Amino acid sequence: MLNQKLFVSLQQRQTGKNMDNPFIFKGYIDSEHFCDRQKELETMINCVKNNIDVTLIAQRRMGKTGLIYRLMDEIKSQQIDITLLYVDIFATRNLAELNKTLADTILQTFPEKTSLGKRFLSFIKGFRPTFGFDQITGLPEITFYYQNEADKVHTLESQLAFLEEQPVPVLLAIDEFQQIREYPEQNIEAILRTILQQSHNITCIFCGSRKHMMVDIFSNPQRPFFSSTQFIGLANIDATVYTDYIVDWFHHAGRTITDDAVQMILRWTRLHTYYTQRLCHEVFSIANTNATTDDVKRACLNILSGNESYFLQYRSLLSDGQWRFLIALSKEEEVEKPYATLFLKKYNIGASAVAHRNLESLQEKDLVFCETTKERTYYAIADVFFMRWLAREY
Repeated sequence: MLNQKLFVSLQQRQTGKNMDNPFIFKGYIDSEHFCDRQKELETMINCVKNNIDVTLIAQRRMGKTGLIYRLMDEIKSQQIDITLLYVDIFATRNLAELNKTLADTILQTFPEKTSLGKRFLSFIKGFRPTFGFDQITGLPEITFYYQNEADKVHTLESQLAFLEEQPVPVLLAIDEFQQIREYPEQNIEAILRTILQQSHNITCIFCGSRKHMMVDIFSNPQRPFFSSTQFIGLANIDATVYTDYIVDWFHHAGRTITDDAVQMILRWTRLHTYYTQRLCHEVFSIANTNATTDDVKRACLNILSGNESYFLQYRSLLSDGQWRFLIALSKEEEVEKPYATLFLKKYNIGASAVAHRNLESLQEKDLVFCETTKERTYYAIADVFFMRWLAREY
């Protein structure tokens, strides 16, 4: 339930249709807007306190980044003495860009006018950096110039050495960590592992959404990071928990939502965090004082029509066989045996070998994911809204 302080602040706002929408689907706001993940949060707090590195894996848009910020928020609220660094390396293509992203984050964490900021600038002076500011955000940026490949490795080692030497522990969260597999430098895993395994002051969270790559990095006995971290996976939030969350926010906004409407939302979004928040946001924005299944249906149509031009672009990027495979998956929602004769014939997909190639290609494009639980393994379309659009249109 939401706390009394939040209830009072909400009551002081304007209620009804004009109230600020409480269903956030971009970024992290605060702990009150964050739904559940209490078990995972407690595990991560314990790891941070005991200097245990964490590997955090889940599908895209399942709330990994939000959980990292929720963790950092909790660390601050508990007044744990630790420096917090969040680095997103999804856009990086090589070691040089990794160095720049890490350096920019350190400089933003330790502003140049502070004592630690001045120490960092002095620390990296030997690497001949140039300084500037992002034209959009105005945040400081650092660019390094290298004479050879060894300089790049030395720069990374030195930045991590700077963090290791800080007077308080450091939490370094690296988002989309599997991106290092795309770097032209083939030994980045070994370099990072060598540096970090000697660290006593840095606790790392390695976060990734490409499950097969992350599992291989941390579970393959032949890889440098093998068995070096605590694994945490994010599954769907429990339906009962999400139901209470949705009803509570409608209630504290001075509104109601029917049980049937809530269950329709959760079924349609398959309890996936982003899509649930996004649909709730749309329902909240169009409904009056009492949201019903009619409002949910209207919200679903709004979302699908609003994304149609985006979905249609996939058609030109995929082969006919891949497109038919996606349509088949959209109709079934989950498929345990994608090469079974019955499934292939039902949707005119073709021979098993052809289906295998198409499925592999769709997984490489991150359009389809494979999920393994204790009970079973199944395949599904990663984008729930795209899946619903395909099933409706075809």
